[in-house]
Parts: sequence; C-alpha cells; structure tokens
Amino acid sequence: MGRVRADENLQAYPAPAEGTTRYVVHLPEQEDESVYQVELIVGKTVEVDERNRYFFAGEIQETTIAGWGFPRYDVAQLGPMAGTLIAVDPEAPRVPRFVRLRGEPYLIRYNSKLPIVLYVPSDAEVRYRVWTAGAVAPMPQG
Repeated sequence: MGRVRADENLQAYPAPAEGTTRYVVHLPEQEDESVYQVELIVGKTVEVDERNRYFFAGEIQETTIAGWGFPRYDVAQLGPMAGTLIAVDPEAPRVPRFVRLRGEPYLIRYNSKLPIVLYVPSDAEVRYRVWTAGAVAPMPQG
C-alpha cells in the first residue's frame, strides 16, 4: 500500500477559515531537488510614495497537519504597515507597490511531491520564487 500524496488528496488540508484564503502551489519535478529552495513571499499591493521602503508586520508559521504529517504555512495577520521616514513632496503621486512581510526571506525545501499550502488573510497576496544553487566549488586552502 503506497503513501497518499498530498497533491492528489487536498482533503488533508482544511478549508480556509472565514476571512482567510488558501493558496496551493504545485512545483514541477526536478532532477536534483536538493539544489533548489522556495522563497515564500506574502504581502499586499498598496498605494504608497515612490521613495520610502515599506513592510508589514506579521510572520509565516509552519505547522504539521495532525495525522498526515504534511506541512502547512499560516499568516495570522498582515499589518500594521510601517516604513522608512524619507521626506517626500506631499503632492507627489502615490503608486501601487507590492509590500511584503518584514524580515528575512522565508525559504523552504523544494519538494515536488507535496504542494505548498498557505493560509493567509483574504486581503493578502502570495508570491513565490524558486532559488537554485550553482555548482559546488572546492574551498581554497590558506
């Protein structure tokens, strides 16, 4: 008897709670998945000035689905938004920009056998980026 694959059986992942959206990412199979990582990016497009850097408070938390052993990722809240304090002309036009959660990039292991499932507030957006490592080079001595 084979193990149930999460991407064939999304019933392991609960329906999103009210005010929450579930995002599911299916990754293509790679020859050597150990050289890949996935960066999860959660944020929202907002109207801001062009000069300052902005970010949202909040964090991505990984939990394991009981009885299945599959990971899931949750963002409980997005905000409040903060940013740098560079003075700008009050008449300067505001522009739409994607503002992400604060902090270091959130990297997870690449695994094409399981979907990446995120639960975020309904007004949030989810993006992701796949990173790959180059060839391993020997360290020089001395």
